[in-house]
Amino acid sequence: MATASRHCTRRRFLGAAASTVVATLGRSGRACAEGLDKPGNRKMILSFYCDDTGPHVAGAKAFETFLDYCAHQGIAGESSAILGMSGHSISRNPNAEEKAYLRQVVRAQRCGIDTHMELMTHQGLFDFDAGRQREDAIHEGLWLHEPGITVEEYQRYFAGIIAEGQLAAVRFTGLTWPGCGCDACTRRYAELRASGHGEPNPTVWKALLNLAKEGEFRGRTIPCFFNSSESNYGIHRKASEGECAVYDLMPNAEDRFGIWENNPKRVDPDYYITEDGKSGILVRHIQSGAPYCIWYAHWQGLNPVKGVGWPAFVMVVERIRKHLSDRVVWMRPSQITDRYHTAGGWSFLENV
Repeated sequence: MATASRHCTRRRFLGAAASTVVATLGRSGRACAEGLDKPGNRKMILSFYCDDTGPHVAGAKAFETFLDYCAHQGIAGESSAILGMSGHSISRNPNAEEKAYLRQVVRAQRCGIDTHMELMTHQGLFDFDAGRQREDAIHEGLWLHEPGITVEEYQRYFAGIIAEGQLAAVRFTGLTWPGCGCDACTRRYAELRASGHGEPNPTVWKALLNLAKEGEFRGRTIPCFFNSSESNYGIHRKASEGECAVYDLMPNAEDRFGIWENNPKRVDPDYYITEDGKSGILVRHIQSGAPYCIWYAHWQGLNPVKGVGWPAFVMVVERIRKHLSDRVVWMRPSQITDRYHTAGGWSFLENV
């Protein structure tokens, strides 16, 4: 399955679902977020997440270099760990490269980087008993939207991924939707939208909450990445009980670091912040009083060994430090949901 095609449909699906999201949540067309107060002089949160991360794109050393850079610069974000993307679980009998990569994933949070499951394979469902991807299985991202799946089925599958991580001392902080653009998924997504099922099955959120209550994730709040929008964004509580909660934390900036194609034509640091610091989406979000700016990226373009977007990423971080250091604060996604949930809104930003 081609990586490019799977993500093309992910974007088309997001676009088609956007109106449903706004209607369902009662959002207006302005940039908004649940609990948004008047900004005053408070700082805006910065974060990002990186899809498709693994040892087979650019090697384990690339991820080590990335983590070292994030730690040195004091920036924060998230990078997925897809343990079964190669068809087998790299937690079981890993080769030298996979073992080196897993060692870096274990240290990621100390470097400011959360670790999400982008489910187990980013393709077909995984057979945990057999230790391999199931033949002709429904793709994981689509499976999250199927209305007939129960809480118990989702919880059992997510628990299987968590257990694979534990074999290598990897602990997950959240979940990222693995998009897909194969013909079968494209057709089924269209059918689901037409029948009023444009969003993930609500039992997904309940299953994640149950696992959070059992202490299976690293923290008590679970950030998830599904929908995105530069304008109709927000943090949306999907399930909660006491100190535990599951949030759909919507990114409000795009990938301009080469995307999954590792394409130099898709690199644009000025999209985030211009050299003079006067424009770019980060600046616009600050000016509009947004509580956060979260962008997404793909490891194919972002990695520091082969990625055409790495120099632009470094440039953006340098421009942020030069022009916006007194206006922003970096946080991991799980920090955002933890603090938001504890405060019951964005009031905690008054004290950061």
